[in-house]
Amino acid sequence: MLRLADIIEALTEMRPSARTAEIPLAVIDSRQAEEGALFIAIPGENVDGHDFLSDAFTRGASFALVEKDISKEFDLLDLRSALSQEDIAELNTPLCLRVENTIAALQEIARFWRAKLDLRVIGITGSVGKSTTKELAAKALRQKYSTLKNFGNLNNEIGLPLTILGLRADHERAILEMGFYVPGEIDFLCQIAKPQVGVITNIGTVHAERAGSQEAIARGKAELVQALPPAPEGVAILNYDDIWVREMAKMTKARVFFYGLSHEADLWADEVEGLGLDGIRFRLHYKNETLHVHLPLIGQHSVHTALRTAAICLIEGLTWQDILKGLRAGRAQLRLLVVRSKCGALLLDDTYNASPASMQAALNLLGEMEGKHIAVLGDMLELGQYEGQGHEMIGMRAAEVADILLTLGTRAKTIAKSARTVGMPENAIFEFDEADSLIAWLKENLRAENTVLIKGSRGLRMDRITMALEVKE
Repeated sequence: MLRLADIIEALTEMRPSARTAEIPLAVIDSRQAEEGALFIAIPGENVDGHDFLSDAFTRGASFALVEKDISKEFDLLDLRSALSQEDIAELNTPLCLRVENTIAALQEIARFWRAKLDLRVIGITGSVGKSTTKELAAKALRQKYSTLKNFGNLNNEIGLPLTILGLRADHERAILEMGFYVPGEIDFLCQIAKPQVGVITNIGTVHAERAGSQEAIARGKAELVQALPPAPEGVAILNYDDIWVREMAKMTKARVFFYGLSHEADLWADEVEGLGLDGIRFRLHYKNETLHVHLPLIGQHSVHTALRTAAICLIEGLTWQDILKGLRAGRAQLRLLVVRSKCGALLLDDTYNASPASMQAALNLLGEMEGKHIAVLGDMLELGQYEGQGHEMIGMRAAEVADILLTLGTRAKTIAKSARTVGMPENAIFEFDEADSLIAWLKENLRAENTVLIKGSRGLRMDRITMALEVKE
C-alpha cells in the first residue's frame, strides 16, 4: 500500500526514515475521504479543493496535497524546498504537503508508485466499448489474479493516476480505461501506467469536435500501441474489422493479436444472432477450437465486446472455462437500463452518451425486440465535421427499425429529415425542442405493446424521460 514516505520520495527524491503511515485511498472529492486518506486539493474554475480541506480532514483524511497558502491550524510540509529527516519527523497529522501544482504532483506520485510495483497493466482505449470491456475483463481476470480497474470513468489525466495510487503490492493485474480528447493524452497516460497490453476497440467520430478528424482520433488512440514494450512482453489486441485499428499493427513493436468477425483474425466469431434481452448467440473460433457460445450481453454489437474480453483473458493465461464463466457473469449490461413504463411499455434507456456507432448499435438492438418500436433520439454532440453525416446515417437506420421516431434537439432534426428522405411516413415522425413536450407526448401515446429506445448525448439529460415514465417501486 502507498505510504507517506513514497509520496515524499516521489516529489523530493529523499525517502524519510520516519513517516511510514499507509495511505489506503487518494481522493479529489472531500466527501469521499475516509480514515488515513490523501486528499488532493485541485483548484478549478468553479470549485477550489482548498476550500474543502477542513471537510476532508473531518472525514478522516490524514494528508493533503495543496498548492496554495492554507490556514495555520494544519501542519505544513513544504516539498518545494530542501528537507531534513528532522523536518519530517516532527510533524503531526493532519498534514498538508505543499507543492507547486497538485495535479502534476499527483501524476508524479502515480508514476513513481507504478514503477515500484511488479504487475501487468492492460490499457484499453477506443471510441465505443471501453468501459464494458474493462468491467467484463476485470471480472474474468479476478478468477485467477488480484485485479484493479478504474472506478467509473476515471480514465483521464487525473482519474488514471488516482486509480494507480490504489494499487497494492499484492495486485497482479490492473486493467485501465484510457480516455482521449487531445493528441498526446494517451501517450502521457501510458508514461504513467506503463501498460504491457494495449486494447483498441474501434475508431469513431466522437470527440472529433476537439480532435479535429477521424484521422486525428486514430493517431491519438494509436499512441497506446506505440507505447507498448516490444514482443514478447508487449501485446496489442486490435479490432480486425475496423480498418483504422487494423492499420495500427504497423505502428507497434508489440505482438499483434487480432479479433473480429473475419477468419483472418486470431480470434473470430460467426453465426452471430441477437436474441433481444436474452443476449447473443455465436460461434467462436480460436486456432483449432470452435465453441458455441450464448452470452447475456445485449445486442449483436456485443460480440466484439466478448471477443475483446476473451482476447485479454487468453493473453493473460485463463482457460476457456474461466473466460466463459467471466463473460456469463456480465449479465448487467453496463449503462443500459431496461425498465417498464406505467402503461407497461418496455423502455431501453441508453442515455449515458451517444455517438454514431453507439446509436447505430442501440437501433440494431431495438430492431431485435418484439412489439411496436419507438425510437426517441437526441442530439449527438462533439462530432465536429462529422455532425451532419453522423445524424443522417442514424436517420436512415431509424427509418428501417422504428415504427415511430421522436427527436429531441436542434441537431436531431437532421435525423428526422434523413428518415423522411428514405421513406419514413411523415405521420410517424415527431420533432421536439425540449424534453417536457416530448415526455407529454409519450405519456399520452405510449401503449403496453411498445418497445422504446431512448438515446442521446449526456448533455441533453435524456434520462429525465425515463425517470418521468418508469414505474416507481
